[in-house]
Amino acid sequence: MNTPLVTPTLSMSTLKNGIRLAVIALAVLSLHACAVIAVADAAVTVVATGVKITAKAVGAVAEAVIP
Repeated sequence: MNTPLVTPTLSMSTLKNGIRLAVIALAVLSLHACAVIAVADAAVTVVATGVKITAKAVGAVAEAVIP
């Protein structure tokens, strides 16, 4: 009986599919992080705009009250 000591268990197509899956997973995780940052940035922009409008309104009221 002539049995080889090392037998390949992964074919090239299986290895290529694994690499593709890893690249896709990395891309999805990277884009997910960008989406979280974009949402946080949008929230900060909305709050900053609200504060700016409120400050302008308070300034206009103060100018109207104080001659």
